[in-house]
Amino acid sequence: MWLLQSILLCFPLSLALSGHQKTKEPDYPGELHCGLWSLQFTINLSQGTAAPTLIAWDNLGQPHRLQNDSGCGTWLREGPGSSLVLEASYSGCYVTEWDPHYIMLLGVEGVDVSGRSIVTKTKLLKCPVDSPALDAANADLCDSVPVWDRLPCAPSPITQGDCEKVGCCYNLEANSCYYGNTVTSHCTQDGHFSIAVSRKVTSPPLLLNSVRLAFRNDHECTPVMATRTFALFWFPFNSCGTTRRIIGDQAVYENELVAAQDVRTWSHGSITRDSIFRLRVSCSYSISSNAFPVNVQVFTLPPPHPETQPGPLTLELKIAKDKHYGSYYTAGDYPVVKLLRDPIYVEVSLRHRTDPYLGLLLHYCWATPSTNPQHQLQWPMLVKGCPYTGDDYQTQLIPVQKALDPPFPSYYQRFSIFTFSFVDSVTKRALGGPVYLHCSASVCQPAGTPSCMITCP
Repeated sequence: MWLLQSILLCFPLSLALSGHQKTKEPDYPGELHCGLWSLQFTINLSQGTAAPTLIAWDNLGQPHRLQNDSGCGTWLREGPGSSLVLEASYSGCYVTEWDPHYIMLLGVEGVDVSGRSIVTKTKLLKCPVDSPALDAANADLCDSVPVWDRLPCAPSPITQGDCEKVGCCYNLEANSCYYGNTVTSHCTQDGHFSIAVSRKVTSPPLLLNSVRLAFRNDHECTPVMATRTFALFWFPFNSCGTTRRIIGDQAVYENELVAAQDVRTWSHGSITRDSIFRLRVSCSYSISSNAFPVNVQVFTLPPPHPETQPGPLTLELKIAKDKHYGSYYTAGDYPVVKLLRDPIYVEVSLRHRTDPYLGLLLHYCWATPSTNPQHQLQWPMLVKGCPYTGDDYQTQLIPVQKALDPPFPSYYQRFSIFTFSFVDSVTKRALGGPVYLHCSASVCQPAGTPSCMITCP
């Protein structure tokens, strides 16, 4: 029997784009910064050196290549100069609370003499669980605010130390203190929340006029000041739905901010182009002492999905030479000759994309005796993503191993079939000639969620 490859693929959606990293050992040590809810590790690279492939381990000890993944709380980006910045959420997949620290084991992927992937270097990142109350806004968040958009954070004159103590930006020339392009929150000694939200805290930017307190929206709970780039909330602890808990000798006050989304609906569905925003602010006070805030924390959702844009979407059907999918038949190898009942290892993949949120789903895969996928004579291999149950040699689904296979395993679907020949419905004799394989597929997001998976009985 001969096999020629053919594929029918359906994919009506826009795609998100992000960078792709190549393997190269970085120069250690790097620079570690411990924030309130995440750590940042900056790796300085030599000029012209490609960015490394970083590895981290989950709580089951399984290694994973790090990528932009809001579900697991990891983000990679280019830093200043020749550097790579890793940010990892304390509540993510790869950070463990080991009293009194958050720890994360970081590795660098390389290859051994036989070409296999191995971890060549490791480094343990440690951050204290009890972080300082506030961090000064970094230079990027400060410099990105134009002079005409700057909202004063404290009256002048003020020292740089006092300005940065409340998490704000300081301009030495003007001796001014202003809010950065982030969420800046602090608790006052007289029992008030002060929360400044920049519209650029998400991408695409927030609809500031839709930001509100989650539990109350009456007059005293609306922003006390709003510009085209910032919204400032100021309200007492005993209002606007603030909750109070006693933990040991601490009184903890909490509230939440949310932003509405503009949803457009028609007869076949609904869409939105606005970012998701939900933010919880917590202030802690010592009961045994006078009312002075001992801690303030801001808890945000992971950053929203990357901005999307239309573009070409390429999918590919290939046949592997063995069950390990180590090599594939190329165009010059077809038609491939197989004996009846020989296994055939099939792979469908999404190509030329580096967005970790995308996933590939197979719906139907079938064979025909011609290049026409609508040929009257067909044999099903997958039905609604699952092996066809009417075959005594059922299709076998093959999982893509995250730690060993391609960097975006959600881009791949693999299965194996056993070689067969079509039979003439009248004479009951085997038909000669090639057999063509077809699959219908769709791309979904976010990968790994129930809506982006098919469960077979």
